[in-house]
Amino acid sequence: MVLKKIAIYGKGGIGKSTTVSNMAAAFDGLTFVIGCDPKADTTRTLVGERIPTILDTMRENRNCSLEDIEFDGYNNTHCVESGGPEPGVGCAGRGVIVAMQLLDKLGAFDDDPDVVMYDVLGDVVCGGFSVPLRDEYADEVYIVTSGEYMSLYAANNIAKGIEKLNGKLGGVICNCRNVDREVEIVTEFAQRISSRVIGVVPRSDLVQKSEYQAKTVIESFPESQQADIYRKLICDIMENDDISTPKPMGVEEFEDFFFSYV
Repeated sequence: MVLKKIAIYGKGGIGKSTTVSNMAAAFDGLTFVIGCDPKADTTRTLVGERIPTILDTMRENRNCSLEDIEFDGYNNTHCVESGGPEPGVGCAGRGVIVAMQLLDKLGAFDDDPDVVMYDVLGDVVCGGFSVPLRDEYADEVYIVTSGEYMSLYAANNIAKGIEKLNGKLGGVICNCRNVDREVEIVTEFAQRISSRVIGVVPRSDLVQKSEYQAKTVIESFPESQQADIYRKLICDIMENDDISTPKPMGVEEFEDFFFSYV
């Protein structure tokens, strides 16, 4: 029985993939990691290299098997990447829909992982990116954001999508960019949308150093404080039962909130 099925949403480039891969690497159990971002970079640091995406594999072999698309990663992780179309061609979210349908067909969830994690792009308004919630693949959502304007703006829009789908928000992860009063800003934002900050991840050059090696911080620098932060984050998420439908801000309320800190 799957203990948790969680989807991590956030603005492109905010650190979703880094957060997901390090949480997966830190978790002591069978973890199924599903990259739903067209960049297909979620699982690189778990497997040690980029893996073939589901869409690319299906283009070459319409009758592909689970072994063709699922790869073993660090610390008992199973990894897949949905992939997307060539830039400027087709709908990126369509890849998520096709991928989930194929994973279901091939029985990818039959191994009963302890936790399933989805890394989902959150600043593209497209039906495909709502699949983990709309089709009940994920039970709860966590939003990754910094204290920057566009990151928070995207986070508020994600909250609107979660509310519309009657999804459950487990909390906000503050992935720091060293903005003035950053944790304070993100904490108030979370409160404004009827949620809370479940973890604060400080900016660290260990992230970039480990990614140069195609590894997670957990694998490259296991004794570091940064590694401990990811361990605590996944532990707090696994123990979290405080989930609820968010109450996103309207545009004017969001503007008033953010610019009160400027």
